[in-house]
Amino acid sequence: MAKLKLDLHDIFNKGQAIETELNRVIREAVDKKITLVEIIPGKGSGQLKKHVLRFLEQKHIKALYHRIEKDDKNFGRIFVHFR
Repeated sequence: MAKLKLDLHDIFNKGQAIETELNRVIREAVDKKITLVEIIPGKGSGQLKKHVLRFLEQKHIKALYHRIEKDDKNFGRIFVHFR
C-alpha cells in the first residue's frame, strides 16, 4: 500500500505554507493514486490539528478523499484515506 507522509512541525507557524503543503500532498495522492496520506500536525495545543481538519473539511477538498481517521493512539496524527 502506497502512503505519503506530511510532517508539519517545521512550518507550524507559517499559515500559507501549511495550506500550500496540504494542497500539494492531497494533489500528489490523487495524481499518483496513493491510498493513504499521514499528516502529522504534532500534539502541541491542538490548534494546528484543528487547522488541518478545517482544511480537509472544505467541500472541494473533501470531494477528493474517502475518509479521515484521527489516530486514537497518537493525538498528533491524522490519516486521510483515498479510494
